[in-house]
Amino acid sequence: MESVGVVIVSHSPKVAEGAADMVRQMVGEEVPLAWTGGNPSGGLGTDVGQIMSAIDRAWSNAGVVVLVDLGGAETNSEMAIEMLPEERRGRVLICNAPVVEGAVVAATEAAGGSSVDLVRQTAEEYSAR
Repeated sequence: MESVGVVIVSHSPKVAEGAADMVRQMVGEEVPLAWTGGNPSGGLGTDVGQIMSAIDRAWSNAGVVVLVDLGGAETNSEMAIEMLPEERRGRVLICNAPVVEGAVVAATEAAGGSSVDLVRQTAEEYSAR
C-alpha cells in the first residue's frame, strides 16, 4: 500500500529543508516527501512551478498533503494544485497546520497507511491543541 506524500512549502528554503530533515529523521523513508522554498532568484518567497515540481516528487496514488508557512505559500500552493492534471487535483490537499509539527504528524499518520483526508485531519487537529 502506498503512503500519502507530504510536501513542505516555505518562504525560506532553509526552513523547508530543515522541516523535511526532521520528518526524515523522525519518520524514515517510507513516506514520499518533498520540499520547496524561496523564489527563483534565491530570495524569500514561493514559486508555483517549484511547488508543482515538489508535488510531483512526493506524488503518491494515495494522495499528497501540502504544508505551508504563510499566506503567499498557501495561495501559490492552491494555484499549483489547480494547474495539476485533473486526475491528480482532487488528491492533493493543503493542511491548515504549522509547517514543522504538521509535517511530522502528517508523515507519521501517512506512514501508518491512513487516507489523505485522515492525514490532513490529524495534522490539523494536532495543531489545534
